[in-house]
Amino acid sequence: MTSISGASVPELERTARRIRRHIVRMTTEANSGHPGGSLSSTDILTALYFRLLRHDPKKPTWPERDRFIMSKGHASPAMYSVLAEAGYFPTEELMTFRKLGSRLQGHNIMGLPPGVEMSAGALGMGLSFSLGLALAGRMDKLDYRVYCLLSDGDCNEGQTWEAAAAASHYRVDTLTAIVDYNHIQNDGFSDYTHFAQRDGHRQRPGGWVGDEGHTVNILSLQPLADRWRAFGWNVQEVNGHEFTEIIDALEQAKEHKEQPSVVICQTTKGKGVSFMENNPAFHGKAATKEQLEQALKELAD
Repeated sequence: MTSISGASVPELERTARRIRRHIVRMTTEANSGHPGGSLSSTDILTALYFRLLRHDPKKPTWPERDRFIMSKGHASPAMYSVLAEAGYFPTEELMTFRKLGSRLQGHNIMGLPPGVEMSAGALGMGLSFSLGLALAGRMDKLDYRVYCLLSDGDCNEGQTWEAAAAASHYRVDTLTAIVDYNHIQNDGFSDYTHFAQRDGHRQRPGGWVGDEGHTVNILSLQPLADRWRAFGWNVQEVNGHEFTEIIDALEQAKEHKEQPSVVICQTTKGKGVSFMENNPAFHGKAATKEQLEQALKELAD
């Protein structure tokens, strides 16, 4: 049983634009929220929910469903928008985001709305939670997969690396971590001050152009791929805004055995809205009503 599967790349692109419009509308309506990291993760979530995940919005607690865990819980606007588009609740409810009495609070709460699998807030908890779900599936002899979306900040947390070590030790090959690697955190660029001038996601042997030679701002994660490999994970790096790359990597991870897998998605904070792209100011700040008009024009079909 699966509710939505096999969407084509053009269909995914159209869905992602609708989701991005939801994100900027709902955060502007609330005058609060985290649009930047929501926009950077939109294509990843769209690929999962409309192409890859086994799920059913009419039966959100179906035992054999695949599990998606949003560790970067401040990106709740993306999570809610995807769930609404997938049919878990009406899209009109998105405009209640962060309002008193709403199910759609600033950080995800398990079961509110249906489809949210983990309560989030402090970064670093998601991979441990995901590992527990994957081990439970093994014990229950269920073949569901678990996907966990991590941020730069999650990868700064020691708990994440404890979970990474344990997942490798237990050879949990039903677990896939996905890093929304947009290189920006609340206080600025997480890796390099000049990353905004990076060279268009061009890959080269051994890493990505622009990943070395600049000034560390917060806490460098480099070499991130090598770190995951050192913990015993199957590692892939892709452009997190190219659906074919995301889908191919996640399909490869599904087939890989005896190791957990991680897909490092190189992304752009604020993707799709020119004044938000690579702008740390929009990590946790909503657009004004005037800026919203510009954003919606840029995100039009």
